Formats: sequence, structure tokens, C-alpha cells
Amino acid sequence: MARFSRIEVFKVMELTGMVPLFYHHDIERAKKALLACYKGGARVLEFTNRGDYAHEVFRELNKYAEESMPEMILGVGSVTDVGAASLYLQLGANFVVTPVLREDIAIACNRKKVLWSPGCGSLTEIAQAEELGCELVKLFPGGTYGPGFVSGIKGPQPWTSIMPTGGVAPTEENLKAWFDAGVTCVGIGSKLISKELLANNNYEELEKRVKDCLALINKIRD
Repeated sequence: MARFSRIEVFKVMELTGMVPLFYHHDIERAKKALLACYKGGARVLEFTNRGDYAHEVFRELNKYAEESMPEMILGVGSVTDVGAASLYLQLGANFVVTPVLREDIAIACNRKKVLWSPGCGSLTEIAQAEELGCELVKLFPGGTYGPGFVSGIKGPQPWTSIMPTGGVAPTEENLKAWFDAGVTCVGIGSKLISKELLANNNYEELEKRVKDCLALINKIRD
């Protein structure tokens, strides 16, 4: 069962402005990466469902978060079918992120009052997602659409909350463009949590990157 309500999850995403995301097959490295993000100030993180037995890694990560990081909200991303969504919900996922809009996943998450964020690429898809109860739309791949797409959506639908993922970089120029366009938060993967950092066990640098990125977002939004 999720530790945090969908409203709590959304509020933390909105407050911090950033959702780091990564996958690693090694449980111990994944734990260290999660802790580094937490120490850097992140309070929400997406573990991507991209490898064999990813759910086993997630299960251990979520237990670790519950025991050692009481404020960390851990969710799962890259969920493409309702079976996987249901499995992760049983493992305590606090939110579910999908690359596409699927009504069956929406129903499964809504039934347990867990936040779900579908990948959308048109105003029609966004409207459909919101009709299904979506709080936060994932713009994916973000780099393909760009900040101009966000500001275009916010014109007729100022109530829409958007999280671009893909094409987001932890630089002032990139982040300013997204937040000026009206995004609620951003999802950042390999440009923040790179494979090199994890391969080299450079968790101090990861902690610094997360801290610096959050500081940039706060500066931009002030």
C-alpha cells in the first residue's frame, strides 16, 4: 500500500519542482543513488521499470526508503501495461508514470487512489487524461515538443499541470525555459543521474548535482 496519498505526492512534486529518475539493476548501487538524491534534497524519485527483475530492485528500494528516508516518495516509471502497474502498486509504489495514455492503468491507479502520470503528446490526449482523473500530465518526449508546446497548452487550459521528461537538462538556461513556459515540475534522468556516476560509485557528486539543480529551480521560480 502507498504511504503517501495522491494529493501529497502531487504537492511535493509541485513544491520541489523536480522528479529525478533512474534505473540500475544492482540493488546496493540503487540504494546509494536513492540516498544521495535524498541527501541532496530530493523528496520524490521515479525508479524506471526498464530491466529484468526491476520490480525486485524496486521492492528493496521502497523498503529502504520507508526505513531510512521517511520523507522520500518513491514511484515507478516506464510502466506500459496494467499488469505491471498492479504489481508495482502491490509493492507500495506511491505513483505510476507511463510513456503513453492507457485507460486501464488509470483505472487501476484510481481504484487505489494512487497518482498516475501518463505520457501525452497532444491537447486531445491531455484532455482525455484529465477526464480520467489525471493530476499531472507527463509531456514525453519533452525535448521533441519543447517549452513552446507547454505555453501553447497553458493558453486554453491554464489549469493543466505538466511535467516534461526527456530533453530536460540541469542547466539554468534549460530549466528557465521550461518553468517560464508554465511547467509544474520537471523529470530529469541521465543528465542528472548519469551511468558514469553510478558506474564509478560517485554518490557525493550525485548529491551535489541534485542539490545544485534544486537550488536552480528555486532561483528561477522566485
